[in-house]
Amino acid sequence: MRAPIGHFDHATPAPDCLDELTGPVAEAVRGWRGSVPAEQIVYVDTDPQWADTATFVEHYGRELLERSANCVVVAGKRGGETTLAACVVLSTTRADVNGVVRRQLGARKASFASMDTATGESGMEYGGITPIGLPADWPVLVDSAVVDLPYVLVGSGRRRGKLLVPGKAFAEIPGAVVLEGLGVA
Repeated sequence: MRAPIGHFDHATPAPDCLDELTGPVAEAVRGWRGSVPAEQIVYVDTDPQWADTATFVEHYGRELLERSANCVVVAGKRGGETTLAACVVLSTTRADVNGVVRRQLGARKASFASMDTATGESGMEYGGITPIGLPADWPVLVDSAVVDLPYVLVGSGRRRGKLLVPGKAFAEIPGAVVLEGLGVA
């Protein structure tokens, strides 16, 4: 199959390559429900040596810079309680952790979760965390600009490989909240 965006040697509907995904991501794809069929979520094999954004877009297609999203894990704290959440923003922006995220979580303080917390709690590899397959009790905060794109490149749960996901599917991820202005320049 040909990838809907980018120039990849191998593109496969995610349900047909569950063994390439981490356990939580494979389980989420297997149980996918929503208006976007799971077969429209595409796995592309990528080499970790091209993981740096500038090198990645040079190798796999310059148009990917404007069609890529980052998924970061944040921790909101209030009164001794910590809430973990994911933020999905275009790769050309950064998550407004101290503004939009903090207010959405009702936290006094919000910051990026530590690498150990992010990987340990998500079951995914650092640098490959994806919103598909995160713990069910996590809010998944998605910038509206991500939802507006026809397809978005995002992590696959591993450093090797990426997912190409229809933008509107991000709004259907369990726990998803679509927010204006989550990603800032």
